[in-house]
Amino acid sequence: MTNWHLIQFKPNAHRQAERNLQRQGFETFLPVEEITKRSGSRFTSSLRPLFPGYMFVSAGQDASPWRKINSTIGVSRLVSFGNTHAPLAPGLVAGLMQRCDVEGKLLPADALCVGDSVEVLEGPFTHFVATVEAIDAHQRVWVLMELMGQGAKVQLSPGQIKLAD
Repeated sequence: MTNWHLIQFKPNAHRQAERNLQRQGFETFLPVEEITKRSGSRFTSSLRPLFPGYMFVSAGQDASPWRKINSTIGVSRLVSFGNTHAPLAPGLVAGLMQRCDVEGKLLPADALCVGDSVEVLEGPFTHFVATVEAIDAHQRVWVLMELMGQGAKVQLSPGQIKLAD
């Protein structure tokens, strides 16, 4: 059984740290998310770490390769509490891996899709039924509501709505 630990890598050195740790035989996991930025009149997509500055590394239960990890090129330090290198909770990294594809890219939540009917749970539009118009990268949900015979586009957070029955 392996334990997962958290490491901090040097600024913009996640690829270098990951490559060097894997060369030494360590298993690494770096969850990434796709972001879209506007540059000029174009939109460009790129991948960035889900937890900027941090990555997960797996080390055997009986082995203590802390010095080896800390001296790896690209790694700043192994995150510890005092002088103790405590492993992360067993289900934390496994749960993150289930939410990512094989390359570590975070998959979108399955709960809402464009075109779904949702019910508003809080705010001035409580119990209104609306249709999901769009979901952006920051998990904001745009819904289309029927108000006084007109369609109105409203921005809500995922916690404010649920799928309609």
